[in-house]
Amino acid sequence: MKTILTIAGSDCSGGAGIQADIKTITAHKMYAMSVITALTAQNTTGVYGVMETAPEFVGKQMDTVFSDIYPDAVKIGMVSDKNIIETITEKLTEYHAKNIVLDPVMISTSGNRLLKDDAIQALLTKLMPAAKIITPNIPEAESLCGFKIRSKNDMQKAAVKISETLASCILIKGGHLEDSSDDVLYMDGDFHWFEHSRIKNSNTHGTGCTLSSAIACNLAAGTDVRNSISAAKEYVTGALHTHLDLGKGNGPLNHCWNLL
Repeated sequence: MKTILTIAGSDCSGGAGIQADIKTITAHKMYAMSVITALTAQNTTGVYGVMETAPEFVGKQMDTVFSDIYPDAVKIGMVSDKNIIETITEKLTEYHAKNIVLDPVMISTSGNRLLKDDAIQALLTKLMPAAKIITPNIPEAESLCGFKIRSKNDMQKAAVKISETLASCILIKGGHLEDSSDDVLYMDGDFHWFEHSRIKNSNTHGTGCTLSSAIACNLAAGTDVRNSISAAKEYVTGALHTHLDLGKGNGPLNHCWNLL
């Protein structure tokens, strides 16, 4: 059985973060492990509190996982603190972690900012270079590139800008565009578009977490980057098409749709 480690924050309502990651990994019939970077008080209507894990304890969690059940892939989500980012980067290097997928969680689906200002530079210079692929949405990509993204052409320009100091593949998700929901992959100097029709479903809580975890699962299985993304998008599309309707705000996906 392939093993996947998720390093992220906990979502007590179960739709995003660690909980979404574990559900996604399990739905891919792989073994899920977790390192919790923060506890959040959140639900489908918003984030109401964040309690960060001490960086030393984040490191201790990583030590115990890597020294016992070595992960075939690592997904990284919410890391809001500079010291936590530095600790994670050090441990990933120490244990020669592979197939790292970084979802730079800066802004929640409900619009709440989740990353401290002083952590952005650490994310850019330390953690992002360690990743095999990063998966920002448009607001996050705007924070990384420094300009507004209004079109598919802007998405390509942003990917090039972000990649100037990175060797990582970059997947910019286009769900926030008004006239499209296509995603673009920038890899080895080339663009590849993943085109699909917008699904009429407002319950999208945790889609970014789910997509990045699914990509990590596919990479662990030995699939190349482009096909890993394509398969992950099919999984998320299926989870949206079931139209699960829970909560009073942006509800969660049905992560187990493919097991029904």
